[in-house]
Amino acid sequence: MANENTPAGSANGNAQQPKATLNVLAQYVKDLSFESPGAPRSLRARDKAPGIAINVNVAANPMSEKEFDVTLTLNAKATAENDVLFNVELVYGGVFRIEGFPQEHMLPLLFIECPRLLFPFARQIIADSTRNGGFPPLMLDPIDFAQMFQQKLAEDQAAAKVKAV
Repeated sequence: MANENTPAGSANGNAQQPKATLNVLAQYVKDLSFESPGAPRSLRARDKAPGIAINVNVAANPMSEKEFDVTLTLNAKATAENDVLFNVELVYGGVFRIEGFPQEHMLPLLFIECPRLLFPFARQIIADSTRNGGFPPLMLDPIDFAQMFQQKLAEDQAAAKVKAV
C-alpha cells in the first residue's frame, strides 16, 4: 500500500517530469476584409454555382521562449462569368503557450495543432461575413493541416537541393 503523504513519483526516487501543455491564451481577428464589387447586381440568382478559389496560409512567430503567435490566413474569392462576386480575406490569430514538448515536436505543434484549434472560429467568421454580404454562408471544408505541413517540408527540401547544386 502506498503512503498517501508521499508525492507522486517520489516513492521510487523519480523526480516529476514537467507536463507537456498547449494552452490558448488569446484569439483575435487581425484583419478582415469583405468586398462585393458588383453588388447589388452580383446578388441575383444564378443558374450555376460560382467558382470559388480558396487559399490558406499559416505563420508562426515566437513572442517569448514559451509563447507563440500563430496566424491563419484564409482567402476566398467567388467568380461567375469573369465577374468577382465576392472576395473575403481573414487573418485570424492565436497566442499559444507551449511547454514541456521536445524541440522536434515544436514545428508540428505550431503548424498543425495550433491552426487546427483556430480553424473552427475562422470558418465561422468567413461564413458570417459572406452571409452578411448577401450571399449564402461559405462553409469551408475542414483543412488537413498535417498534409499542408508535409507538403511545405517537401517543397523546402526540394528547394534546398536545387540551391545546393
